[in-house]
Amino acid sequence: MTGHSLRLRLIAGGAAAILIALSVAGFGLTVLFERHVTRSVIADLDVHLKQLLAGLDVDAEGKPIVARPPADPRFSDPLSGLYWQIGDDKSELIRSRSLWDAMLALPADEVAPGEVHHHTINGPGGAQLLISERQVTLTLHDQPTAVRAAVAVDLARVSAASAAFARDLVVALGILGLVLAIATSVQVALGLRPLDALRHGIADIRSGHSRRLPAAVPTEVLPLVEEVNGLLAAQEREIERSRGRAADLAHGLKTPLAALAADAGRLRERGEAGLARDIEAVGDAMSRHVDRELARARVRGEPGRSLGVTTELAPLARSLVAILSRTPAGGAIAFEIEVADGVTLPIDRSDLAEVLGNLLDNATRHAKSTVRIVAGGDARGVTIEDDGAGIAPVARAAALERGTRLDQRGEGSGLGLAIVQDVLEAYGWTLSLEVSELGGLKASCRPA
Repeated sequence: MTGHSLRLRLIAGGAAAILIALSVAGFGLTVLFERHVTRSVIADLDVHLKQLLAGLDVDAEGKPIVARPPADPRFSDPLSGLYWQIGDDKSELIRSRSLWDAMLALPADEVAPGEVHHHTINGPGGAQLLISERQVTLTLHDQPTAVRAAVAVDLARVSAASAAFARDLVVALGILGLVLAIATSVQVALGLRPLDALRHGIADIRSGHSRRLPAAVPTEVLPLVEEVNGLLAAQEREIERSRGRAADLAHGLKTPLAALAADAGRLRERGEAGLARDIEAVGDAMSRHVDRELARARVRGEPGRSLGVTTELAPLARSLVAILSRTPAGGAIAFEIEVADGVTLPIDRSDLAEVLGNLLDNATRHAKSTVRIVAGGDARGVTIEDDGAGIAPVARAAALERGTRLDQRGEGSGLGLAIVQDVLEAYGWTLSLEVSELGGLKASCRPA
């Protein structure tokens, strides 16, 4: 996958969304946990406050005492983090042993009788304390006196619990994030599967195994499939029109060229051989150019102008060999057809006949005794070989140029290989010339 990959973008977007969601969820859960622990601590403080008030009394001298202090042993452990206090700096003060020589600096607020207030203050050693206080009225020295009773706890306990919860939560959310990331990857793969099906469908069209994309696709992809299929249909119609125009052009030029050849013959009969040769040369040049342009017109619309079209190679090769065997040059040649059964090539039958016909014709004219047609079962190309004199390496490039003949005996127009190249290029194939194992020329047609 690259930076332009849709799959990578979707997975990256999903991972980013998961990360943000889990971060927000982790923060929110930690806050909720801390609030829950704080409420639990407040409930414990209220219980301790009730126990403290239940044991509060006045002695014979009219001073407040705690006859039954709260049972939690931390109240007796100095600076344990759990404290109680009766009174404040404005009244008689008694406090738990855990406060040692410190006191709780209660905030200056009005606490109505029976109300319980909760505050956060700084305690011994600068620790942050959560206090629960209530005001009660006692008869001290024969006078009704309002006394504030408070119980406090160090909030470090809450912070430690929240930190431990956050550590455990990070591990849990990490595992959850990994599971969600895997699920996102699977979801993206399933969501993009129709696009993979389109890619395989187009590959089948290019290879000739299908003519149209399948219509059994999700609704979101169906418009694209319909547009591609419409484009393929329009392309086929344009190809047929091109073929028709090429046929019309060939028919229209055939009669004028035949008339020109007849005029050249009459001139020769009159003794004007030089003029006749000039006219025939012009006619031959026109015929070669017409043949080439007609061949190009038939395959116009490259690359892959006949998507979805295939041709079985063996029957076509046998039919071409049967024709060549009846020619003077082919009658003395042994044709070997080494083509696996069922091999098909993604080329229109008429175009493939044009290619093989030109190559076989050249091989037949140059071979001594043998011409071989070879194609494997992988349908990766076809090769025509002969046991003739072959072509020197420096001359092979020239042999593929327009109008160059493989021999100088005046046989052929010299356009055969150029036409073969035009047809193959329209299908994304190439023609290469090499030395054959038979000793002559090896012409190979393969996908580019």
